[in-house]
Amino acid sequence: MKKPAWVIEKERARRGAEAETLWLFGMHAVRDALMNPGRERLRLVLTRNAADRLGEAIAFAGMEPEIADPRRFPAPLDPGSVHQGAAVEVRPLDWGGVRALCEPGAGSPRVVLLDRVTDPHNVGAILRSAEVFGARAVIAPARHSAPETGALAKTASGALERQPYVRVRNLADTMLELREMGYLLFGLDGEAETGLSEAAAEVADLPLGLVLGAEGPGLRDRTRTTCDRLVRIEAAGAFGSLNVSNAAALALYATRPLPRAE
Repeated sequence: MKKPAWVIEKERARRGAEAETLWLFGMHAVRDALMNPGRERLRLVLTRNAADRLGEAIAFAGMEPEIADPRRFPAPLDPGSVHQGAAVEVRPLDWGGVRALCEPGAGSPRVVLLDRVTDPHNVGAILRSAEVFGARAVIAPARHSAPETGALAKTASGALERQPYVRVRNLADTMLELREMGYLLFGLDGEAETGLSEAAAEVADLPLGLVLGAEGPGLRDRTRTTCDRLVRIEAAGAFGSLNVSNAAALALYATRPLPRAE
C-alpha cells in the first residue's frame, strides 16, 4: 500500500531535522558542550552516575537530563560508542567566516588546512593540537572531510567546543583568500626538498597556514600548487611516516611563533 503524501512529507521533514543535529557522547565531550554558551543543546541523556559527576555543567546549561538505565541507554548512538553514560543532542556550531576568524592583526597567527582528511579521530586529534598551540582555525573542505560527529568530539576531548573548525566550499580558493590576508602557505610533503625546521626559522614572525593532505594520496594537485612552499618533516631514517594528526602536532610545534623579547 502506497503511503499518503502527508506521511511521506512528515517522514522527510523528520529525517531533515535529524540531519541538522548530532549526538555528542563521553564525559569530556558532553561536559564541554554543556559549558559552551555558543552550543545549542536539545536533549541530554545521562545515567545517574554521570548526572552526579556532571552536576555543575548541568546547572550551567540549565537543562533537565533524562536519567537512563545504563543497560538500556536510549540515545541513538552507533553500536560500540563508549558513551560513559552521557550523551547530548546538539546543533552544529557556527564559527562564522574565515576572514573574521583568521584576519592576522597582531602577532603571528597559525591556521591548519586539511585536504580530504576524512577520519574523525584524526581530525579530533588535530583540533586538540590546534587548541594547545593556539591556531586560529582548522579549515577543511565541506565535501570529503570529517563533519562534526560524536566520534570526532570524543577524540577532540572538548576542543571541538573551543577550537574553530570551519568547512569551506573550496579549499584552494580559501588558501588564496588567506594569502591575500598576508599568510604564507606551507604544504607538508614527504618528498619536499626543504625540511620543516629550516623553513620554520624563516616564518617565525609571519602569519602561516599549514596544509596537510590525506594519508596515502597526500595533497591534491591544485592544493599543492597553491602552496607557497612544500616542506617535509625530517626523519631519522629512510623509512617510516607519521599519522596526519601527529604530523599536524609536530608542524604546529615546530612553527610556533617565538616569544618577543621584552
